[in-house]
Amino acid sequence: MIREWNSAPGWRSARRASLRAAAPSRSVRRTQTQPRVMLLSASVMLLLQAFAASAHPQCLDFQPPFKPQWHLEFCGQYEQFGCCDQGTDNTIAERYWNIIELLEAAGQDLCEDLLKEVMCQECSPYAAHLYDAEDPHTPVRELPGLCFGYCSEFHGKCRHVLKYLTGSRVLLDTSERDVSTFCSMIDLPDQDYCYPNVLSSPDLNSNLGQVLEDPRGCLQVCLTEVANGLRNPVLMLHSGDDTHRMFIAEQMGFVWVYLRDGSRLEQPFLDLSGEVLTTPWLGDERGFLGMAFHPKYRDNGRFFIYYSIQVHSKVEKIRISEMKVSASDMNMADPYSERVILEIDEPAANHNGGQLLFGRDGYLYIFTGDGGKAGDPFGKFGNSQNKSALLGKVLRVDVDRRTPAGRRYEIPPDNPFLDDPTARPEVFAFGVRNMWRCSVDRGDPVSRYGRGRIFCGDVGQNRYEEIDIIVKGGNYGWRAKEGFECYDIKLCHNSSLNDIPPIFAYSHHIGKSVTGGYVYRGCESPNLNGLYIFGDFMSGRIMALEEDKHSGTWRERRICMGDTITCSFPGLINHYHKYIISFAEDEAGELYFLATSYPSAMSPSGTVFKFVDPSRRAPPGKCKQKPLPVKVRGKKFPFSPKEVTLLKTDEKPTRPPPRHFKLTTKPPATRGQLIPAPTTGGATTGAAQPRSKAPKVEEKKKKKASKPWNRDKLRNKKLKNPPRKTDPMKKSFKEPLRMDTGGVRATNQAVTRSSNSTKGPKTQTIHSKGNKKKKAKTSQRNNKEKTDAVAPQEKNTEKMKKNKPAQEKIQKTRGTL
Repeated sequence: MIREWNSAPGWRSARRASLRAAAPSRSVRRTQTQPRVMLLSASVMLLLQAFAASAHPQCLDFQPPFKPQWHLEFCGQYEQFGCCDQGTDNTIAERYWNIIELLEAAGQDLCEDLLKEVMCQECSPYAAHLYDAEDPHTPVRELPGLCFGYCSEFHGKCRHVLKYLTGSRVLLDTSERDVSTFCSMIDLPDQDYCYPNVLSSPDLNSNLGQVLEDPRGCLQVCLTEVANGLRNPVLMLHSGDDTHRMFIAEQMGFVWVYLRDGSRLEQPFLDLSGEVLTTPWLGDERGFLGMAFHPKYRDNGRFFIYYSIQVHSKVEKIRISEMKVSASDMNMADPYSERVILEIDEPAANHNGGQLLFGRDGYLYIFTGDGGKAGDPFGKFGNSQNKSALLGKVLRVDVDRRTPAGRRYEIPPDNPFLDDPTARPEVFAFGVRNMWRCSVDRGDPVSRYGRGRIFCGDVGQNRYEEIDIIVKGGNYGWRAKEGFECYDIKLCHNSSLNDIPPIFAYSHHIGKSVTGGYVYRGCESPNLNGLYIFGDFMSGRIMALEEDKHSGTWRERRICMGDTITCSFPGLINHYHKYIISFAEDEAGELYFLATSYPSAMSPSGTVFKFVDPSRRAPPGKCKQKPLPVKVRGKKFPFSPKEVTLLKTDEKPTRPPPRHFKLTTKPPATRGQLIPAPTTGGATTGAAQPRSKAPKVEEKKKKKASKPWNRDKLRNKKLKNPPRKTDPMKKSFKEPLRMDTGGVRATNQAVTRSSNSTKGPKTQTIHSKGNKKKKAKTSQRNNKEKTDAVAPQEKNTEKMKKNKPAQEKIQKTRGTL
């Protein structure tokens, strides 16, 4: 009869005591293998070190190990780090005592220690390797891999219990005939992973449970794909209403709702594409740039948006507005509820800022750029150092207090420059260039250390990118300084500058456009707690900063993708798109980033990735959330991942490196409503198509001649029915705006297509329905094209005749040689 092992009779307690007493002798026996390991040659040790770089712990459920929340009574050797929680530990113990009860007293005394050790290997942090379960598509073996010497001892003392551990007739029959063959069958090819060698290997047990590092000291992480097919996703945020929905905004003005199960709602939460100013030009910094939900959104339904507009006389502005959710649909904004609270003129097309967030104080923080161009050339000191200008600032306003007639917000009573008659009262901090992505630190889950700090990434000019922590009244140096160095010599040596240096800055050898991130405070990857994780848009590099709480300094820790073995868990990938647009945090504190392979507001090449630590997870059940139900009125599109884990080898890559794009700083001022919002279709809207492979260098000339059409040749031609391009990243420019977003087509109106010429914008108008031409003109045009086609052939023939004597002379010379 099966009983709970911890409620067994008194003899079981005595038996457990004897097992604990016998444990030291077993550990002494294991150490007998250590001298053999120490005699390995130097070359083998190098191989072991190389292997250790890719070795990783893994459980039988194909996930990383963890530290149990509670004490393990039976397999206690793995209670600091392993693959068993209290429930699994009790299950193993129950099976163990059921087997022990079936044995005679002599068999119990002989086998009980070894049996416990073997059965507890399910709790080992390397259980997946011991049971040959790294591949989820292959069956898990019933017995763990035992080293040959240990297997021989186990066979001699516990052969009679094998029938309770495995149902394999082959193993059972072999165990009765030949111990050598039996142990060879359950041994592992890699002797480091077989038990008990796995306990004595220094490479497998050093820093166990910490974030894996490659030989360069780079922290290895993995990713999961969360969403794809997005057109320059500029932000992702949650509403803080316990529904755990995610709102993803595209640069062109759409905001989509993603549910906790990964599905996307058919209708957008918000559609401002008719108002937002943006273009398909690569690197256009204008568009829908920021959004923040009110801290009490669950009760009042208020949220705030930040976007670029163009008014009469081609004046460009940034607009900050308040809106409300629809009273009848929690997944749609009320399009008639917009209330403009602030508009600021933008003298140039770049450096538009774009961050909105609410601080722990409940006030709304607005982050503006310095106005654009280069070097902040506006006025004697520039906009950033001019406290009477709203550009190049961190603004703080109160959007909750009732305002007098004509005022759209109030000024917090503790704003730092209220007594300065030359300063705008909204200014909270100044001296910023173009802060792209800021975040509020949630604080340590236990101690709350760091709670409320605001981190920002400030994009540099020519030399440095920087990370800042925003404080009240702070001057962050621009344009006097860039990073830690002087930019404007006169301003830099001004005694009244009193600037706050960044906590970290890096040169343009590493990256040229910082993307601010978050301090990780989630539950699922405890090793990442306290790391400020950010990236660079241009280089695609992901970095982390680790704080020294005693000195207040920050140390850089580079983050890289794990290799194929490290990220072998189901659903994980080890690569991402190069252009990192933004970072995000969900309602539970887990960390994401948004990236694209083609940084155009019209290209559906954007993907959302989630960080996963492959070396350690939280205990099962600790991170469970209970989201509130979401009432869905329309259709839902299930998520379909596109990315897979890449096999990393030392060979040269078969695919060319990612293309580099020249980013324009002043694209044409065209409205952003060129592509309508996707509303129908069966697949996920904006699903990215497989990227077409670029031709090899030696084949470029041949393939260029065979292309169905060439943009340069067709620059001044009007095509009636241009052939389709296969590259989905350029599809928005080549066809009459047919996006792979559920079968939606734009109207048959003319579409303006911009070229990437460095001399300035050039456009070409393509009509899907051209006017009919007269037969005479058509015939004349066709005859001319035939003449043009024959002319090059005649020229080539004459040229060959002229070169014929020289060619014959060369052939004679070669024959002589």
